[in-house]
Order: sequence, then structure tokens, then C-alpha cells
Amino acid sequence: MATVYFTASSLDGFIAGPGHSLDWLLRRDHDPQGPDSHAQFMAGVGALVMGANTYQWLLDHLEGPWPYDIPSWVMTHRAFDPASASVRFSAAPVPAVHAEAVAAAAGRHVWLVGGGDLVGQFHDAGLLDEMHVQFAPATLGAGAALLPRRIDFDLVSLARNRDFACARYVVRR
Repeated sequence: MATVYFTASSLDGFIAGPGHSLDWLLRRDHDPQGPDSHAQFMAGVGALVMGANTYQWLLDHLEGPWPYDIPSWVMTHRAFDPASASVRFSAAPVPAVHAEAVAAAAGRHVWLVGGGDLVGQFHDAGLLDEMHVQFAPATLGAGAALLPRRIDFDLVSLARNRDFACARYVVRR
């Protein structure tokens, strides 16, 4: 079991463009069952944690029901309606939410969906284990940073999934 930041990034290090746009990402070709795919990753995930902006983006862009049937935490001070019975809202400190998510994950991974600052808070608390990044062949020039912290990682694997260069890193302790 690990706490993993699994995300996509532009080549210049942004997970979303200005206005939280993901247009640059959604038009890229990938194999949904290929190496380092979302489906492959999700098979090992037991719980997830995301920030309020990520949750809002999902609410604004979902075409159908909430896609995750696993326990899900949204770190926020805002008031939201839950998209599913599996969604919980919390303003508790990161270590407390992490402990709840680890317990709920029952030996599976905890996925840190994003954003980058939230993932940085998990790192600052010593709770980030891995980062999996699918780099898209695009630059954005501005937007939400992949991970706005100085963190040292060790590269453990590389793969290609059509348009994406997929890299898996572990946090250097």
C-alpha cells in the first residue's frame, strides 16, 4: 500500500491550464488499457483524496454519475453537496485525513488526485510515497503547477502510452 499522486502533466509542468482547463489533455491519444493507464492504476486503489478545485472540476464536467465507488475525501472549507454517498468533506489536518483514507483503503493504495498544492501538503507531512506522471506532448505556459514544492524523487520506471511518456517515481527519503 502506498500514497500515490497519479496525474498527467504538460511538458512545462502544469496539470491544468488557466481557468483549470484540461482541453490540452483530453484531446491527446492514449490507450485506456495500456501501460500506466488510469484503469490499470485504479485496480489497486482503495481510497482517494482530492482538493476542492479538483472536485469542482469533476462536478462541472461529469457526464453521468460519480465515477468512483471507493471512499473519497475532498479537502475543503467550502460547502458542497456530495456527488455520491462515498464522498466525504474535510477541513481536518492532512495526517488525520490520511489515517482515515489508509484505514478505508484496506491495504490498497490511497490516490492523491490533486491538486499539486494538496499533494505538497501530504509530502510536507511525510505521507507521499510515489508520483506517477503521464507527460503529454504540450506546453501551457501557465496554470496549476504539477507539484509546487521542492521534492527529490527517484525514477523507478518509464513507459509509453501512445502520446504520453509515463514516469513512475518514489519519494527519496
